[in-house]
Amino acid sequence: MWIAPPDALIECARICAAIELSKKAWLLAIYRPSLDRTSQHRVKPGDAANLLALLERARRQEERALGQTIGIGCCYEASYDGFWLHRQLEAAGVENFVIDPTSLLVNRRARRAKTDRIDVRGLLRSLIAWLRGDKDVCRMVHPPSSVEEDARRTHRERQRLIKERIGHVNRIKGLLATQGIYDYHPIHQHHRQRFAELTTACGEPLPPRLRQELERELTRLQLVLDQIRQVEAERDAVLEASRHDQTTAMAQLIKLKSIGPEAATILDREMFYRNFANRRQVAAYAGLTPSPFDSGVKNRDQGISKAGNALVRKTLIEIAWMWLRWQPDSALSQWFKQRTTHQKSRGLRINIVALARKLLLALWRFVTTGVVPEGAVLKAA
Repeated sequence: MWIAPPDALIECARICAAIELSKKAWLLAIYRPSLDRTSQHRVKPGDAANLLALLERARRQEERALGQTIGIGCCYEASYDGFWLHRQLEAAGVENFVIDPTSLLVNRRARRAKTDRIDVRGLLRSLIAWLRGDKDVCRMVHPPSSVEEDARRTHRERQRLIKERIGHVNRIKGLLATQGIYDYHPIHQHHRQRFAELTTACGEPLPPRLRQELERELTRLQLVLDQIRQVEAERDAVLEASRHDQTTAMAQLIKLKSIGPEAATILDREMFYRNFANRRQVAAYAGLTPSPFDSGVKNRDQGISKAGNALVRKTLIEIAWMWLRWQPDSALSQWFKQRTTHQKSRGLRINIVALARKLLLALWRFVTTGVVPEGAVLKAA
């Protein structure tokens, strides 16, 4: 199968490889430019040693054929396997790329053949085109280091615990509503004492099995609340330590009114841990770039792309609403008020997204250059 002219790869002294990861098996495709041929190998999942051995053997064979030193370019799709394989390949001297799977071009027919062999060839073609200079063929993920990845655990765990807390609270309120009880709040103080005194709307005691189920729900809710407090204590300890290092994004962001510990942690750990070349990259990472549809006589705006980090985007929307409350005299708040003077709820929702994008760029400049957003107020020391 023809993939690409081999001359370009021979000039850059590199063989190319792609890995299709799955729970059943890893499929490795290696393209050798001297032979203009692709070989495929099956590897047991998680067997990185055998994978590296196959790559090293192909490299030595290519060096003997060309009589020069050869490098290895490798890629795989970002998936549930994470980035441990990327770090191991990089440590072994392999130049590895992690591809965003949603950016790959696919056959647009109603029915298309899809197998691991076809997928790995598509990955290999995309990698070769990328190395030859076609940067639009796919998008590469920026893999975090092990330290950066581990730093995200705290706030992500808190997000999951908050969802669990909401689920338990709604379940308890829903069960009590079947008995005509609507004024019980399971996370308020003295909720256990109040629960022991509950009676139905008819003035009768709660049915015994319902009471037992509610007690178990309250126990699970209490466990979640305790874990939320533990996670928040870890987060606050890191935040307190960062106050002594004013160069960190977290320490800079927490100075601004409307930005609390959770928002500062998320923006620091999820976004500002890496460098961006321009403001388009900043907005694209949060999925706040526009998606126009302009073809022929059709011209309409499809809204934002939503192709970036969903947690960052959600946090920025929350910060935007808080910014209007705590930074009313800032230039961004004044811009929002001028645009929404006669707007209804839909117009407010659209413009709050626009404000979130502008606020993101202002915060990026503040973190990187120290320029305070126009009219913004810092917290008292």
